[in-house]
Amino acid sequence: MVALLLCVAVGIAVHQLTPASEQRATVLAAARDLPAGLSLTDSDLKPLEVLPDGVPAGALTSSTGYGGRQLASPLQKGQIPTDAQLLGPGLLTGTAPATAAVPLRMADPASIQLVSPGQLVNVVLTAEGGLEDPGKKPELLAAAVPVLWTSAQGGKASQWLGTNDADGLVVVAANPHQAEILAGASTRGKLFFVLVNPSGNR
Repeated sequence: MVALLLCVAVGIAVHQLTPASEQRATVLAAARDLPAGLSLTDSDLKPLEVLPDGVPAGALTSSTGYGGRQLASPLQKGQIPTDAQLLGPGLLTGTAPATAAVPLRMADPASIQLVSPGQLVNVVLTAEGGLEDPGKKPELLAAAVPVLWTSAQGGKASQWLGTNDADGLVVVAANPHQAEILAGASTRGKLFFVLVNPSGNR
């Protein structure tokens, strides 16, 4: 009996002396390699215990309403996703107040393969009939806007995009002035993008 009590006392002492840093937080991690565009289900993510210091901001947990949300970027097995990696308001995490996510349909759907989230692009409008009228120069609608999502990432467009026809779509982050110019721009002509070197904007 004395030996049992001593074991219990030692166990309690060890627990009390365990540094807080050794305690674990439970987050969700990819159960397998997950492609961009995938609509998440419970089987796609599994609980993972990590040190509190290892929990990224916005990490998904069992209480996060992620069911049916679409991945904006691929995940490797064991990687901890955050809300910023899901299509929807999370894509605008960290952007300036009043920033809008604007979907644009490019005139050349194949060009979407050249861009990925995080890249900066200039959005250019070529008026209908521009080839027949050389005097009509392409118009720069928005400069150095970051790409949030492209149809090349796979999957169907979510309800957040308002359409299931995602071919040739690029979603960019725009300030209020840029968003006003870009809204409905595709009805005025053909939209193209030009890749921007980030170092040139510092």
